[in-house]
Formats: sequence, C-alpha cells, structure tokens
Amino acid sequence: MTETATSSIRSTDAPAPLIDPFQRAISYLRVSVTDRCDFRCVYCMAENMTFLPKKDVLSLEELDRLCGAFVDLGVKKLRLTGGEPLVRRDIMWLIRRLGARLDGGGLEELTITTNASQLSRFADDLAACGVKRLNVSIDTLDPDKFRAITRWGDIGKVMAGLDAADRAGIAIKINAVALKGVNDDELGDMLQWCGDRGYDMTVIEVMPMGDIGGEDRLDQYLPLSAVRARLAERFTLTDIPYKTGGPARYVSVAETGGRLGFITPLTHNFCESCNRVRLTCTGTLYMCLGQDDAADLREPLRASDDDAALHEAIREAITRKPKGHDFIIDRRHRSPAVARHMSVTGG
Repeated sequence: MTETATSSIRSTDAPAPLIDPFQRAISYLRVSVTDRCDFRCVYCMAENMTFLPKKDVLSLEELDRLCGAFVDLGVKKLRLTGGEPLVRRDIMWLIRRLGARLDGGGLEELTITTNASQLSRFADDLAACGVKRLNVSIDTLDPDKFRAITRWGDIGKVMAGLDAADRAGIAIKINAVALKGVNDDELGDMLQWCGDRGYDMTVIEVMPMGDIGGEDRLDQYLPLSAVRARLAERFTLTDIPYKTGGPARYVSVAETGGRLGFITPLTHNFCESCNRVRLTCTGTLYMCLGQDDAADLREPLRASDDDAALHEAIREAITRKPKGHDFIIDRRHRSPAVARHMSVTGG
C-alpha cells in the first residue's frame, strides 16, 4: 500500500475543542479497525459469528483520514481496537501513518488493545511506530481454562507475544474480565504474576452487550466490590489518583509495587468523567458504549475530499453525547442492554 492515495497530515490553526453537552472535553477516540477476531471469548461474542462483509468496512486510507479529522479537532489519544486489530491485513500501514502524528502532528498517545496472539510478529514494528503501551486481554493463566474462555485461543502464543513486547520495550497492562465461577479464584494469582512481570492490571465487570450464544451474563457477572474485598485479604490496596485516560479507578499494590485498576460499569459507573467516543470500522461513531445513538461519518467522509463536512458531522455528533449509559444486569434484565457485540464497538 502506498502513502500517496491518502490524506496528508494537516497543519491547521487550532480549532475549538470538542465539548459535549455536559462540558466534558472529548480528547480520546477508540477506533475498531475490524470486527473480526481470532478468539471467540464467551463474554464478547458467539462462537459462530457473522462478520461484516468487506465492502462495508472502511479502507485503511479512510480510517487514517477519519482519525486525522479527530486529531485536528483536538483528540490527543487514539486507541486501536477490534475485534483483534492485528488480524487486519496491512494494519501496520495505518499504525505507521498514525504514529507519524506523534511527532508534532497533534497526537500525544497511540495505544492498542490486543489479545497478544499476533504480537510475536508485530511487537518490534509497533515500538518503531511510537506505540509505547498495550492493553492485553487475558482472563486466566490456566491453559485449559484459557481455551474454554476464548474458545479458540492458545495461551502459549499469547505468552510468546508478551515476551516479544517486553523485548521491544513496550509497557503492558493486562485486562481481565471478572467471571463468576470461572476466574474469580485466580485473580489474586494473576495480580501477583503481573507484579512479577512488571505489568499493571485492570479487572473489568461483564458488560451486557450482544447475544453471546447461550451464555447468561447474570451467571457470569461478578461485582468488583466483591473482587476488591477478596484481593484486599491478600494485598494492601491503596486508592491513588493515577489515570491513563480511560475509565479505570486505580489502587497501588504494596506487595508488588504495581497498580490495579477497576472498571465498574455496573456497580459504580464512570460516566461523569467520560472523555471518549468510539468509531467502528464502518465509520459509525458511537458517543456512548452503552447507548445505541450513533452518527454516520462514512457518508460525509466519502462525499468530499474536503474535511469541512466531516468536521461538522463530528461536532454535531458530540452535541448528542449522553450523560451516561444504561447498563443493568439483574434477574429482570438478562437481555443485552445494546444489541451490538463489544467487538463491533471496540470496547
């Protein structure tokens, strides 16, 4: 793929920042570059998924232009997600393009959320593009349990990917979804393992998104208040003001010297400080992970080579960002809060 048929990095007078109706500055864009994944995690998607046809997915050049438009409007942090972003063909072309914006192009941080299955191939290239931090999704260290949770995953490939990222000097944060009766008995061991490897860790409550094919999220749901109480029996946890730009609330872990984050969309939602929006690989912008309202950016993107209409569409969408989501899991609310799968929106 060439560098010529794309938008160039633009130099603009600083435009007015993106401010939502609740006076939150939108400085963080999460971009799902593909809905496809090489895993089928039981809380994320059904085993037999129907993925988007390729004709509906934005080209890498279009994703580059869209991301550039957000950066021009004041977004400072980009996170590439999926599905699994590193399974998209030629994805390093896009990452190189976005990485170029880190050097005076308006972007302050480029990060990636990955399952690490492809990191052995890409870790050195990611580091060369300016990626300094990765979020890696691992819910168990037990090989058999890992296979059961991911359905298709191989923890050996994941560990090899982590080793490659370590050698490349990329910081790692481990994301673990807390699953009742599945991994709740090993989250303490995982926290110790993260500390031993120099990783931070975040635990996440199950989110009610999409039909996951016979699984019941009420059966999966484990409130993180219970997780924290159990971990506090083994570790000294102290609240700290540390932030990465995302929704996690952090504590320090005295015994490991590391940090532990809690993402609690159900027991304690994080909406009051939300600074992020989410773009799908089809050009649909979701202003909230837990709401269905969305804006089509593909049409203004393709209607003109000039970005004026695209900027206007982005600004209009931000005026509709809601105060918060409506996630609920209880015996009266077993169905997904939104129909789309997490892999569509990118987490």
